[in-house]
Amino acid sequence: MARHARSAVRIRLIFMLFVISAIAFLDRTNISVAGVEMRHDYGIDQVRLGWVFSAFLIGYALFQVPAGWLAARIGPRNLLTAALIWWGVFSIATALVPPQGRHAILMLALVRFALGIGEAAVYPAGNQFIARWIPVAERGKANGLVFAGVGFGSGLTPPLITAVIAAAGWRASFYVCAMIGVAAALVWYAVARDRPQQHRAVNAMELAHIENGLPPIDHEQKTAIPWRAILRSRNVWGLFLSYFAFGYVIWIFFSWFFIYLAEARGLDLKSSAIFGMAPFLAMTAGCLIGGVLNDAISNRLGLYWGRSGLAMASFILTGLFLIVGSRVDNVALAVLTLALGGGAIYLSQSSFWSVTADIAGPHTGVVSGLMNIGCQIGGALTASLTPWIAAHYGWTAAFGAGAGIVIVGTIAWAVVDPRRLIESAPAATGASVAIAR
Repeated sequence: MARHARSAVRIRLIFMLFVISAIAFLDRTNISVAGVEMRHDYGIDQVRLGWVFSAFLIGYALFQVPAGWLAARIGPRNLLTAALIWWGVFSIATALVPPQGRHAILMLALVRFALGIGEAAVYPAGNQFIARWIPVAERGKANGLVFAGVGFGSGLTPPLITAVIAAAGWRASFYVCAMIGVAAALVWYAVARDRPQQHRAVNAMELAHIENGLPPIDHEQKTAIPWRAILRSRNVWGLFLSYFAFGYVIWIFFSWFFIYLAEARGLDLKSSAIFGMAPFLAMTAGCLIGGVLNDAISNRLGLYWGRSGLAMASFILTGLFLIVGSRVDNVALAVLTLALGGGAIYLSQSSFWSVTADIAGPHTGVVSGLMNIGCQIGGALTASLTPWIAAHYGWTAAFGAGAGIVIVGTIAWAVVDPRRLIESAPAATGASVAIAR
């Protein structure tokens, strides 16, 4: 009876973060679909289009830590609202760069760099929100739902953007994405609050449930960021390196999979849009399944096996699927196998973001931002390197390179122990001690 009386505001707000996550990836992967048409308008090859992809990721990487700092200073509510509006502005700006301009490619790269700056806020702010709102024992599922938005948004991109392009041209696709983002900003600002104590719809039972599952934090105390402890933490650098490997692999799908289907597998625009959804649907499922497994294994075997052990297993599976899928001749079977690779690596996604909240406490935004720099460096590298490898050695080698890099990520995960807190992070509560047994 008491369970039914407890409000569920935190769950509704996590769902809203899922929506924002989906919009973020709609805004960043739309250019992969529009890129087929854009290459003709701008008269560029895949390598120079890769520079434009990389520009986004460089801006995104550089502003991860500042975004984490801002999330702690002004709160996830204000930061995500401003970020969504920023994405809208620069999505429109992408469509306004004139192909005939003397420095059109440079301008396009600068616009995407600026879009990356704005999108840098989404996950550090989201993780800061989770650190304040979500008990330790629920963080795997919460992060699984948030990052399911990655696969959902990316999976929605091929059919939605293809339909818009077919109806109104590639520029219209960026206008549509901008409108969606601004609408989400208004909704988020209206329904979100930075802390559960500030939300009128959170009843006493939900508030007690949240507070009993969180480390004790003095909200009035302004704690200095322990940079020395953060930068000397084996956990932080293990997460950084493993997220680099993660980013390298996922951006093969985000940047090049649609183009790979069209140009390497010979599919037309409509078929590419249909087959192009497969990895992102698998990623959505992987996030949700990984989040459930994360909490279940952590409760049964402890945080190390629930977070790090699950992530290592997901990386190993990913490498196998990439190697096999890239060598299959049948298009449908190849797409299915490669899609399973995308789904497998996303089994680890909730582990990354749960561990940063586990070890960093009030500094979660900064630590998760630093970790996410590794992902974006990996993504920026693959955005430019993958077409070069494919051009010189073939797409089998390009996917094989990704499989080799996940081995490095597996080794890096082995040294990450979520029970080992960063100095001056708060001590674990009874709930978190029980889960880490």
